[in-house]
Parts: sequence; structure tokens; C-alpha cells
Amino acid sequence: MKTLQIQSEQTLGMDFSRASTMSDAIAASLLGEHTSCLSWYDKLRDHECPAHVSECHDACEIPGYLDYARTRGAQLKVDVDEGTFVFCYRSVEEFA
Repeated sequence: MKTLQIQSEQTLGMDFSRASTMSDAIAASLLGEHTSCLSWYDKLRDHECPAHVSECHDACEIPGYLDYARTRGAQLKVDVDEGTFVFCYRSVEEFA
């Protein structure tokens, strides 16, 4: 899975909604119009999707939300502000 690191400016007031919108646009430009966000993590609220996927990964090096995406064919991880927000995507062009 390719990783793209994004550093936002403090003045942007980056929150989950802005990070998600920006990451979706980046994924679409890199992977094509038809992409799917397989998983995400919001460090500020300590929320992940799918919910509770990290519960069985306490002793693992890889967080559950990353392992979930990797095992489902994720091609791109967008990491905003050093892990504050993380989004994992795959192209679904083949299904469109």
C-alpha cells in the first residue's frame, strides 16, 4: 500500500471532515474516479472505522484499521498530520 503524507497548515483548522474531503479528492486523483475508503482513523476522537477493528490488535505492530484495509486490497493510505487522520483507499474501477 502506497502512503501519502500530508501536512496541513495550522491556520486551516484541520478537522475530520476537512481531512476526509481532502483525502477523498486525493484518492480519486491518484486511483481514479471510482474509489472506496476501506478504513479510517481519527486520532483526536480515537475513533476508527470499521468500529472496534483494533480491539484484537493490542499486541500487534499494525493497527487494526490498517490491517483491515491491507487485507482487502487497499492501494493508498493518506496520512494527514502525522497520523492525526488516516484514510485507506482502493480503486473499485473494475466494479463500476
